[in-house]
Amino acid sequence: MIIAQASMNDYEGIVSLHQTYHTDFIKPAYRSDGFVTTNFTPEQLEQLITEQLGVTIAKDDTEKVVAYATAASWEFWSQWPLFATMIEELPKYALNDVVFSTKNSYQYGPVCLDISVRGTGLFEKIFYASLSGMKERYPIMVTFINQINHRSYTAHTKKVPMTKSGTFQFNQNDYYLLSCSTSLTQGKSE
Repeated sequence: MIIAQASMNDYEGIVSLHQTYHTDFIKPAYRSDGFVTTNFTPEQLEQLITEQLGVTIAKDDTEKVVAYATAASWEFWSQWPLFATMIEELPKYALNDVVFSTKNSYQYGPVCLDISVRGTGLFEKIFYASLSGMKERYPIMVTFINQINHRSYTAHTKKVPMTKSGTFQFNQNDYYLLSCSTSLTQGKSE
């Protein structure tokens, strides 16, 4: 398994994986195993890869993209109404007495793993690789998880040490707001 920063050569593989597990496309039978809610235009995904340097991928031995984790500045995410709401909510939350802002934190996710690699420890590896890729720019990682996405919540609070900082609502959905320090390394908690 290769874990690396994505390049435009990985674009089609990321899109294929994304469309398999996005809430607009996922088969209802697979929804309980986790899903992705954020969608990207081709231009947004290209910007995420090339300008934000915010896509960490895992490829199997056949070079197929089997996992990705995204991360980017709040400025990048502000074009989505959900993230604009999160930006307004940020000052209500803190981690270790540090109040969140657009300067000291960034948005992590979506994260997606093919069903064939779930439960193999790859989630933890791609999480920490993504975290490492952003730690020079920001001290705090923030994400949100739809409260009906139990698999994602469990992964982010049991497999990796993200902290539930609070909850918020958007568009008649309830979300958890999670955070962690970017100084974390695999095997080291806050």
